[in-house]
Amino acid sequence: MVVEALRDGCVELAAGRLVLVDCTLRDGGYHNAWDFSPELINDYLGAMASISADYVELGFRSLEHGTFRGGCAYTTDRFIRQMAVPPSLRLGVMVNAGELARYPGGVEAALDVLFVNAGESPVSLVRIASHFAELDEALDASTWLRERGYVVGVNLMQIADRSDAEIEEIANRASERPPDVLYFADSLGGMDAAQTSRIVALLRRGWTGPLGIHAHDNMGRALVNSLQAIADGVTWIDSTVTGMGRGPGNAKTEHLVIEIAQRRHTPLDIAPLIAVINRHFRPMQAEYGWGTNSYYYLAGKYGIHPTYVQAMLADSRYADEDVLAVMEHLQEAGGKTFSVEELENGKNFYDDCPTGTWAPAEMLKGREVLVLGSGPGVSRYRAAITEFIKLHRPVVVAFNTDSVLDDDLVDLRVASHPFRLLSNATAHLKLPQPLVTPASMLPESVRNLLDGKEVLDFGLAVRSETFEFSERYCVLPTSLTVAYALAIATSGHARRVLLAGFDGYSPDDPRNTEVDWLLSGFTANEFVPDLIAITPTRFAVDVGSVFSMI
Repeated sequence: MVVEALRDGCVELAAGRLVLVDCTLRDGGYHNAWDFSPELINDYLGAMASISADYVELGFRSLEHGTFRGGCAYTTDRFIRQMAVPPSLRLGVMVNAGELARYPGGVEAALDVLFVNAGESPVSLVRIASHFAELDEALDASTWLRERGYVVGVNLMQIADRSDAEIEEIANRASERPPDVLYFADSLGGMDAAQTSRIVALLRRGWTGPLGIHAHDNMGRALVNSLQAIADGVTWIDSTVTGMGRGPGNAKTEHLVIEIAQRRHTPLDIAPLIAVINRHFRPMQAEYGWGTNSYYYLAGKYGIHPTYVQAMLADSRYADEDVLAVMEHLQEAGGKTFSVEELENGKNFYDDCPTGTWAPAEMLKGREVLVLGSGPGVSRYRAAITEFIKLHRPVVVAFNTDSVLDDDLVDLRVASHPFRLLSNATAHLKLPQPLVTPASMLPESVRNLLDGKEVLDFGLAVRSETFEFSERYCVLPTSLTVAYALAIATSGHARRVLLAGFDGYSPDDPRNTEVDWLLSGFTANEFVPDLIAITPTRFAVDVGSVFSMI
């Protein structure tokens, strides 16, 4: 039988032949919701045949729904039969052990829905992604699938932070009901070559069959770790085209295949792969932005799941300091497993009871307040804004260290983000205006940097869907500086708030919605001052003209 021949091949491969598994359409789907065009898939499959890839993992096979995902999220046999698959390619799919365990009827019931016998399917390889706690379910699935003729791999995720004893124990348990190949995945991308060798050695104490590695590239080590694994006797190696995969991605197929061809002493025709990269994958990479960077490097260093970084980089609401702040939070809170809730928590520093010592009413009561945003409207209408300030003498509030207007026209500076303060501390010390910030709630390291600066301590707490304006503090649904500035004006009983430089963002930028929601929530409260934009704005706020006021 074909399956028997494949299994015989596995035995032979364990003796030294390298097996290249390209999993671009599966791991890369985290960037585009597994929605690859038929043209890309067919061109890609042709390139995989040209480089003699042993297996192509076409995607996940899943029963879970609830959001739109492309065909490679489900990779049904019917979907596969629509592809132009070269005869030389062997095809694989991946299932999640956790999903199988959650299915109402259990693992075998889920598999019964997902798979027919291997002889009736274009799929020959099934890999089971498994956390350590799901190993029993993964081995149950492995047994079921092997009995139906599939070559089966079990992929152990997040192995790097496991103890020696745990890794040995897992290897022993896997050997009792062995799959065809046992993989280990550097899911958080923090391993180095020495750790790779250590894990191989530990697994070998209980596992004698073929070993595989799935390396992530957070710290730029995916290729080095893969080659080290090969040197240590690992024979199944994963890669993706251009490294396309969750977060920063994986070892690059176009690099790894050169190394494998050299070790196999076989010729390599890489030209079709390069053509596919240039035609399909480079434009996608420019759009989705996979590849390692400083954030992914930190994620690998801190042991943070790369999806946190991927999610933040794809969301324009996260500025650089937001990304860094969340990562600092996750380092302390634990970020090995991705959680949307934890991501939101990481952006908020002010979750304690707010405290403050400065009452804004001392300066603002009954006054008109002009808040200067960061948009180009301040520069464009600088002359008119300057004339307005000289004529009407409002209290002028600027964000952070923005300095379009002359310093003598600005009365206060407002900052609420600890990391922005950290990076701007030196500039703040040179600016003449007092700084309004939740000083008593800031990290000590930030407070120390502001030593010698006149700081007005107005407290801030962040609580969902809450607007509260007290004498010396506020409670808001976000720590955005604009929200904090408006709260200062409200707590200070300002007569009116004028906005300049609140231009808004591009039409499809989600920050427009976020700010509109904030402004709507703010104005819905009693006793808040009127808000009027005096320069052009895309936000849903009353609009006037600075020119009508001079």
